[in-house]
Amino acid sequence: MIDSIFEILMLLCFATAWPFSIIKQLRTKRTEGKSILFSYIVLAGYLFGFINKIVMDEINYVIYFYILDFALVLFDIILYYRYRPKDNVMPITA
Repeated sequence: MIDSIFEILMLLCFATAWPFSIIKQLRTKRTEGKSILFSYIVLAGYLFGFINKIVMDEINYVIYFYILDFALVLFDIILYYRYRPKDNVMPITA
């Protein structure tokens, strides 16, 4: 446990930040100021951390924190596409 405490603390810090972004998007239904590329990079980081745990045969409870963070970022990305501006969509006129 003690060897993973700092990894857990790091993952918990990130896990507490994502709900603020999610709540803001749900409340405002806007995506201004959000970098989808940044979200994808963070998502990939959590995926690589998860894979590292499996490859290094360190499958323990820490893996659940990677799954939690991955799920939060994925939900944030889903909201981005749900609320992103439809600037490029041309209305169909008769």
